[in-house]
Amino acid sequence: MQADEEGGFFRIEKYTREVPTDVIPYLKKWIELQEAHLSPATYKDYLNSVNNHLIPWFKKHPLNVHEIRYDTLCQLLADIKREGKGKLNVIYCLRRCLDYAWKSGRILALPPFPEKRLYGIEPKPIKWISEERQVKIIQAIPEEHQPIFWWLKYHLRRPSEAMALYKEDYDQTTDSFIIRRAFSNKKLVEHTKTHKIHFIPCHSEFKPIMEKMPKTFGPYFFTNPTGRLKGQHYQHDYLVDLWHAACAAVGEEIDMYAGLKHSSCSQYVNEKGLSIDELQMLTDHARRDSVMQYASVQLEAKRRILERKVIPLGEIRGKDSAK
Repeated sequence: MQADEEGGFFRIEKYTREVPTDVIPYLKKWIELQEAHLSPATYKDYLNSVNNHLIPWFKKHPLNVHEIRYDTLCQLLADIKREGKGKLNVIYCLRRCLDYAWKSGRILALPPFPEKRLYGIEPKPIKWISEERQVKIIQAIPEEHQPIFWWLKYHLRRPSEAMALYKEDYDQTTDSFIIRRAFSNKKLVEHTKTHKIHFIPCHSEFKPIMEKMPKTFGPYFFTNPTGRLKGQHYQHDYLVDLWHAACAAVGEEIDMYAGLKHSSCSQYVNEKGLSIDELQMLTDHARRDSVMQYASVQLEAKRRILERKVIPLGEIRGKDSAK
């Protein structure tokens, strides 16, 4: 007890056992409580972080929850056998657990966490293709499966949201789509990834495609006519297989997310002349920083600005004087 007191982390609970202070049982208890509050995909990622990284590490380095310090977290970070974003995910999971412990009165304060530069995250340039190449890929997909891919191209949304779109989510009065649910780890959840509802105008190029779509039973806007779940929503893996087969047919090599959302966003900046602010309005990103990832590839937009004819200020003043 005296050593704890001198070290500045004395907690009476450690000795009275009134509350669990050992990291491992606390992690197990915390993750059990999170399943009801997290999306299936996030819960799966947290569970992986707890079971495969945090618990094994704390078995080798036994600590109580209130004994975790900055140097502890730096050592943990160095020992995590993942790269960049993977390390960040594990540390963030522990941070959420410690935040829960702090709010519950188990610890007096959150320890400082390692700076972002220590994670070794290297920003990767966005991979995208031109609209001409993108259209060729979609046209190589069997015609009965094309509508969902055209919708993704024109509306800049996630595949998980397109799969979860209901017929009732198209509002004929406003000619727009309401994005309010998604699939997460193959489970339908009644919210989007950001927990926000988005209103997206129906693109005029999609209207004739939508009008030709066959009438179907069931709630889903897009149904798979040939899949294992006949007449039901698309499965993500099924869409990926269709996309890869079409890429192979036209000699392209790009994953579905990059070939659809990333490419359409980049096309708006590089080929259609939109600004980052206009693109942010289209995508409904809450933070401008999230859209700035497309700024690093806007070579054509930069070229237009670089080559823009600028009238020298002296000439403008001369014309004003002549008047």
